[in-house]
Amino acid sequence: MAIWVFGYGSLIWKTGFPFDDRVVGFIKGYRRVFYQGSTDHRGTPEYPGRTVTLEPADGEVCWGVAYKISKKEDKEAALTHLEVREKQYDQKAYLDLFTDPAATTPAITGVMVYIASADKKHNNNYLGPASLEEIAKQIIHAEGPSGPNREYLFQLEKALHQLGCKDEHVMGLAKEVRRILSEKELTTS
Repeated sequence: MAIWVFGYGSLIWKTGFPFDDRVVGFIKGYRRVFYQGSTDHRGTPEYPGRTVTLEPADGEVCWGVAYKISKKEDKEAALTHLEVREKQYDQKAYLDLFTDPAATTPAITGVMVYIASADKKHNNNYLGPASLEEIAKQIIHAEGPSGPNREYLFQLEKALHQLGCKDEHVMGLAKEVRRILSEKELTTS
């Protein structure tokens, strides 16, 4: 039996495991937010970066990509990879994926999604909400083994654009990061 994994962050553009099919779609009742601290990929324990997680939100949808994995050895490889990659995400949910905004029945049921909860007891890297400017400044300064945090943001913005998805939070944050960086350039030149 195949498993499906939904990516709403870096999994959109950097999978890292074999898969049989890739479906663009959305989950309902959640929104993508830069509230999760990254101390292992896009930041350090001293200066955490920010990556996306999902926040429950009535009436909202979160677009991303679902990956179908069928072969036993591919499933094992994918799950092993994801358990390391998503180790700072403390919850897994199995949600319905929709591909058509007018549809009332899901295209795929039981898609596995990694979520970093707001529960500080189980997720000590949760940073939570902050102003756009505060999040942007943190993203500008953070860098980890996987590269600069701003690269993650810009890659996500680009990937969502390629999917035809307008995510106001991501677009607003990318715009704010660019604004701060261009101001810094002006003051140093």
